Amino acid sequence: MMGAALMALLPIGAHAQEVPKKVYQLHQRLLTLDSHLDTPASLDLPGWSIEEEHGVHSDYTQVDLPRMKKGGLDGGFWAIYTPQGPLTEEGFRKSRDFALLRGVSIREMVAADPANFTLALEAKDAVKIAASGKRVVYMSIENAYPLGDDVSLLKTFYDMGVRVSGFAHFAHNQFADSSTDPSKKPRYGGLSPLGKELLKEMNRLGIVPDASHSSDQVLDDLLALSTTPVLLTHSGCKAIYDHPRNIDDDHLKALAAKGGVIQMNAYGAYLRASKPNPQRQEALKALFGQLREDAKLSPEKRAELLAKRQEIDRLYPEADRATFDDFMAHMLHALKVAGPDHVGIGLDWDGGGGVVGLEDVVDLPRITAALLKAGYSEADVQKIWSGNVLRVLAAAEAAKGS
Repeated sequence: MMGAALMALLPIGAHAQEVPKKVYQLHQRLLTLDSHLDTPASLDLPGWSIEEEHGVHSDYTQVDLPRMKKGGLDGGFWAIYTPQGPLTEEGFRKSRDFALLRGVSIREMVAADPANFTLALEAKDAVKIAASGKRVVYMSIENAYPLGDDVSLLKTFYDMGVRVSGFAHFAHNQFADSSTDPSKKPRYGGLSPLGKELLKEMNRLGIVPDASHSSDQVLDDLLALSTTPVLLTHSGCKAIYDHPRNIDDDHLKALAAKGGVIQMNAYGAYLRASKPNPQRQEALKALFGQLREDAKLSPEKRAELLAKRQEIDRLYPEADRATFDDFMAHMLHALKVAGPDHVGIGLDWDGGGGVVGLEDVVDLPRITAALLKAGYSEADVQKIWSGNVLRVLAAAEAAKGS
C-alpha cells in the first residue's frame, strides 16, 4: 500500500456502534497489541502530530494517541514499510536510507513523549509498559528490500529496535517470492538462497520471521527452516475469500503445529470480492500518481491532496465495502481451524486496513465484544489480543544465537 497515511483506501463512513459498558471496561483492562501499524507513515506528514486527535473521515489517518486511548489500544508493532523498487545497487541504497530514516521517525516519536510512549525490546516489556499507562512501541520491518544484498545490515535495524521482519511485499525481491507479484509466476519457488541466509540471521538475532505478503511456498520454507515460530503479521483465510494474500487451512494447521500465529487483517480487498468501481479507481490512481513514498509534502500541498481525495469520495463513493462481519468471518474461521493459541490481530491501520464498522482504532472494542459473543473466554481474548504474538516473540528471544 502507499505508505503515506493520506493514501489509505478509506471512503467516508459511519463509526461503529458502541459496545456495552461492561465489555468496554474489560477491553480497556486487556493488554491489546496490533502486530501491523503503518502509522509511522503519518509521523512524516507535514503538520501531523501523533499527540493530536485526527479524523478518519477528514484526513484518513486511523491511529493517534487520543484515539488509541479511546479504543483501548496499548500499542503494537510500528512498521518500517518500504515500497518495492528495482533490484539494483541504486535502488537498494535509496530504500536503505529511506528505511533507516523511517526507523528514526519511530524512535523520535518515543523520545519526544516519554510520558506516553516507550520502546519495547523484549516480550516481557509490554506488560510493564502498559501497566504504567504508556503505549507500547515495538518496531518491525515490512519488506526486507532495503537490506539489499547484505543480510548483516539487519543487525543495524535490530540495534535500532526491530524485532519482527517480513521478506517481500507486493512483488518478488532478492529474498523471496511475493504472493501478489504482477507476473503471477514464482521467481524462486519460495525463499531465494539469500532469503535463506536472511532467515538464519533473523533466527540468530532473535527477530521473528513474518510471512505476510510472501507466497505460500515462502511460508513452507519458513516453517521447514526457521528455528523459531513464524508470524503472519496481517493476513486472512483463503477458505473465506480465495485471495493470494490469504492462506489455506492446510497452511493454517501447519503454522499452528510449529507454534506460529496468524494475525488477522482488516484490508477490505482481502476479505471479500467487491464490485468494480472503475471511475473511482482511475481517479485514485491519478491522485496517487502525484506522490512518492519519500515525497516531501508541504502543508499546502497536503491540504490540496486531501481536498482532492475528499472530492473523489464525494463523486465516486465506494458503495460495496467490506464490513466488520466480513472481518469477523476470517477471524472466527482462523480460530476454528488453528485454535485461540494461534490467532491474533494485525489490522493494517494506516496502510489500507479498515472496513465498515471498524474504521479506526476507536472501534477496537467491537472485536472484543464479538469474540466474547462467539463464546471465547476472557483468557482466550487476552491471548488473541497480545498473548500469542508475545509468546512468539519470547520464543525468538530464547532461541537467538543458537
